[in-house]
Amino acid sequence: MPQNSNASASYRQPGRTGSSPQETEGRALMEAARRISNAQKDGDPAAIIECIRLNWRLWTIFQAELTAPECAVPPEIRQNMLNLCNFIDKRTVEILADPKPALLTVLVNINRNVAAGLLESAQGSQAAPPSEPTPPAGGGISA
Repeated sequence: MPQNSNASASYRQPGRTGSSPQETEGRALMEAARRISNAQKDGDPAAIIECIRLNWRLWTIFQAELTAPECAVPPEIRQNMLNLCNFIDKRTVEILADPKPALLTVLVNINRNVAAGLLESAQGSQAAPPSEPTPPAGGGISA
């Protein structure tokens, strides 16, 4: 998965001021994926629950941004992301009820893949000068 290795490399770079919302969200997803993966390896139910709750909060923020009336994400992408949010909700409840390490793999993969897309988008938008004013910060999912 070359995309994920690029996203991982981007995450490990020192923090920069002025990061785009997409970059911030991508880095947050990579961090959540890292924590979930570590908890999966350890197999400790308490650690699994802790990182899954953190991940759930992150996805709840995305869901709130995507359902906001001012959300500028194209409808098809918005619907796909909301479907992912719904899946994350269901899987999280399943894991909280029975914190099995095997249930975590799909969340790690989703986080890494979405992060790779966000980080790639952030890098692309930094490379090309904007043709119109940048919308106010409010999250990369909604901007």
